[in-house]
Amino acid sequence: MLHIAICDDEKAVVAKHKEMTERAMKECGSIGEVELYTDSYNLLCDITQERFFFDLILLDIEMPGNTGMEIAEKIRPFLPNVKIIFITSHMEYAIDAFELSIFRYVPKQDMERRLFQALRDALGLIGLEAGAYYTIRTNSRLEKIPFKSILYIEREGKNASIVTQSGVSRVRGSLGQVYEELGAEEFIYIDRGCIVNMIHIMQIREGMAVLKNGVSLPISRSHLQEVKERVNRYWGEHI
Repeated sequence: MLHIAICDDEKAVVAKHKEMTERAMKECGSIGEVELYTDSYNLLCDITQERFFFDLILLDIEMPGNTGMEIAEKIRPFLPNVKIIFITSHMEYAIDAFELSIFRYVPKQDMERRLFQALRDALGLIGLEAGAYYTIRTNSRLEKIPFKSILYIEREGKNASIVTQSGVSRVRGSLGQVYEELGAEEFIYIDRGCIVNMIHIMQIREGMAVLKNGVSLPISRSHLQEVKERVNRYWGEHI
């Protein structure tokens, strides 16, 4: 079951975000509880005193007391994997939000369209991280690799190598076969010999896919435009 928090100093806004969140959960087939806060201090206390664990938090940046930025920074040690959606009317916060590895930045000027999509994307990613695995079967072993831990997959001759956060697992099968078996939109070809998990892409820069762990992978010219479009469509725009 998911646990979601919504924090905004305006009660009407909190109620509206709750309705949108519940609609997104219903559409995604997710089940969960939604906690509402109009005081950022109460949210911070509930998290730091470990009264609540949250998978997803919707935060208004401009709040009295603890701002959304301050809360995001303070709760990271307690909820390192939480997905945070920032909502604000001030565009200059976007760069700071990006540096905090915020899941999505939603400007209030376009909130109706972009918040619902951000919620759907976040719920989809949480679901992906919760239980999807790629299974490698051989005569001597059975290995289950969580989708969330896969950084990228490389062609290795006629076979493939799955690079994860903890090492490399080799598959007796072509890159194309692995891609079909994954069957998830999070994985994308960046050239003929490499598939990347989009949940780990931090940015695309100078023809390279830069991952959150600092690894940079070259994107072929023939794939560059498609990769940009797919990443933008999957993550949405931060600014």
